[in-house]
Amino acid sequence: MPDVHPEGKRRPLHVCLVASELLGWGKAGGYGFATRAIARGLAAAGHQVTVVLPCPRGKEAAQFELDGFRVIAYPRRDLLRSGRVFRQVDAQIYHSQEPSLASFFAWRAMPQRVHLVTSRDPRDWRDWWIEFSHPTFSRLRTLLTIAVYENPLTRRLVQRAHGVFVPARCLVAKTARKYRLRRPPEFLPTPIEVPTQVQKSARAVVCFVGRLDRRKRPERFLELAAQFPDVTFKVAGDSQDPHYEQELHARYGKLPNLQLLGFIDQFDDSRLSALYAESWVMVNTAAREGLPNSFIEAAAHGCAIISELDPDGFASRFGCLADNGDYAQALADLLKDDRWKAQGQAGRAYVTETNAPPVAIARHLAVYARLLETTPGLE
Repeated sequence: MPDVHPEGKRRPLHVCLVASELLGWGKAGGYGFATRAIARGLAAAGHQVTVVLPCPRGKEAAQFELDGFRVIAYPRRDLLRSGRVFRQVDAQIYHSQEPSLASFFAWRAMPQRVHLVTSRDPRDWRDWWIEFSHPTFSRLRTLLTIAVYENPLTRRLVQRAHGVFVPARCLVAKTARKYRLRRPPEFLPTPIEVPTQVQKSARAVVCFVGRLDRRKRPERFLELAAQFPDVTFKVAGDSQDPHYEQELHARYGKLPNLQLLGFIDQFDDSRLSALYAESWVMVNTAAREGLPNSFIEAAAHGCAIISELDPDGFASRFGCLADNGDYAQALADLLKDDRWKAQGQAGRAYVTETNAPPVAIARHLAVYARLLETTPGLE
């Protein structure tokens, strides 16, 4: 049963976020952003939070404090023995930010605690084929990644978890189908900061925010800069493959209306928020996505969104769909008569109601409280 003060108030929780990456420490993407956003939000609300993850490549095992929460990173080769780390943490709740083998080992190590998963990007075999066809490093490494996420132990953990959640409503059916769930997963929003006000640039600025990896197809965005010479194009992100990034810089870096800003950690640097704030439009050119955090961040800053993909209707409701990959036509449509303004304002209103940290963290805490109260056999 949950621990409660005599006056009826719940004591601070201890939550362990089971993660594969953490933004700001080594290379990280959407999973790492969500993990840090949730961890810092829970810590700010007065709860004890521990993030457990494998060491990023090139780093050694470590324990340290960040944003009010604790981080424990175990050697990547010790995944099979990670259970001892989860026992050491001794949390009430183990919340996986995308189910993986680590999620299973956390459950096996601490079976009398609450275990839940957020399926952030449920990938079917068609999705994995896209990953395999557009590898970040190599196809061999893609196969190793598949083995970590797609295996009988991970599937078993998801099916036995006390709760399964998704950060986008469009992922409900896909996640239920992938893991053969008896009940559909619940929507649980990712916390995204919403600035109190934004100041847009006087002239058109269009941004790209994300990894410059092959699956993201950044060359399609970079080619827009040559087609719209009167528009400023800015890219925030780098590649996990330095050779591929060098190719992009060599091919497009001399365009006079293009600025390549590199990676920006939004938790420690205000430049990314400033980029969103000045941009009229954000373009996403990826071949495949779940619901990118950049969609939500851009909408929070009043940016209209262009994408060939439409998770939760973010492009069709808050921007323009790039039908058949025609990003140029979509951009022209949004720039005409300043149509981007109304689309951006609609997105900002939606994110404020759904993803603002007070709203999203409250939803997480409500889920945790419910599971602690309704799960039998807890220590």
